[in-house]
Amino acid sequence: MSEASTSTSQPQPQVDPAKQQALAAYRKLKEHEELDANLKKIRLSLRDLEKDYDKSEDDIKALQSVGQIVGEVLKQLDEERFIVKASSGPRYVVGCRSAVPKDKLKNGVRVSLDMTTLTIMRILPREVDPLVYNMTMEDPKGASFAGVGGLGDQIRELREARQSPYTRQLSADMASITGH
Repeated sequence: MSEASTSTSQPQPQVDPAKQQALAAYRKLKEHEELDANLKKIRLSLRDLEKDYDKSEDDIKALQSVGQIVGEVLKQLDEERFIVKASSGPRYVVGCRSAVPKDKLKNGVRVSLDMTTLTIMRILPREVDPLVYNMTMEDPKGASFAGVGGLGDQIRELREARQSPYTRQLSADMASITGH
């Protein structure tokens, strides 16, 4: 007999309709959970994209605007006014653009000022030599001195230079003692 004829001769087990409905509901629930998780991921990525877009828009506006002056916050006078020392030398009492977080405007923070209104337009990163900045961005990921060449040779040379006078003196003393 072929397999087709054997499968028809055996009675098919009856599947409980309630069990089928529960299984279908479970599958829909799992599918809903997956879709919900994907929706959350998409919303988070959308927020990130919106932040990037807003930053790009601000950068474009800054490039299109009249030149700006670089300054350093010296003191906060009140909620809206700050004393800023411009890079060219003079100090100004200035206001702040509403988009700039005022809680980050502390003593020593670099800012850009609108040339015409002398308003703080944005917070600038700390002034760092580009080579030093590139070194700060490097992540050694567990590198050790031995892994990058170590200091073994230098330590040995220092030890020899430091111990050499004593070992030479000791051998000279031994030679004079044994020479008698």
